[in-house]
Amino acid sequence: MKFLKIYIIYRLQIIIALVVFGVASHIWLDNVLAWICYILAAISLTLYFMLGTMRVVQEAVMEGDVEAAQKYMKMIKFPKLLFKPIRQAYFMLQSNLAMATDNLDQAELNIRESLKTNSSMAGDVRGTNLMQLAMVQLRKGNTKDARLHLIEAVKVGIPDKDNLAGAYLQLCSIEVQRQQYKIAKEYFKRAKACKPKNEEIVKQIQQLEKQIPRLPG
Repeated sequence: MKFLKIYIIYRLQIIIALVVFGVASHIWLDNVLAWICYILAAISLTLYFMLGTMRVVQEAVMEGDVEAAQKYMKMIKFPKLLFKPIRQAYFMLQSNLAMATDNLDQAELNIRESLKTNSSMAGDVRGTNLMQLAMVQLRKGNTKDARLHLIEAVKVGIPDKDNLAGAYLQLCSIEVQRQQYKIAKEYFKRAKACKPKNEEIVKQIQQLEKQIPRLPG
């Protein structure tokens, strides 16, 4: 695994070294060895453009090392050449990292790029992307568009029950602000029906359980 990580991080330098060694082999050593170097360089170049450093980026994110993740992300110079599902994950992670630094405009731009990619090979992530877009818009104070994107997200489907419950709770809160209490109660019921396990969402449900019955409608 350590060798693979080194290979991914230094792939471009390895490509250059293979080409240089291939040329040297062609001139002074063996043509067969030279062609092996050229083929390995061509394969590595294809992987460089199609996969980038996303594997080590995801590892850094899972370890909670945001600085390392950002550093490895910057190594991807041509994101639009990435393999479609990898590109979708790239823009989604870029959006997450931008949100972590409160760069909301960049976060919205990146999540829209992820939505634009729309790769079925990456699994059912459209609903999750729409939810993330809505969360960015809520933080920007754009409640109207956030509500529409949350409604679309739950219609498309959010695979994770905790995230789905979170989406319904956000919709519930928005409808309370709009004084649409009957709709708010329905969204609250749907949030409870998800049976979330996330502690924060469970606490929100427990707090709302005392307030929702007092709403008119």
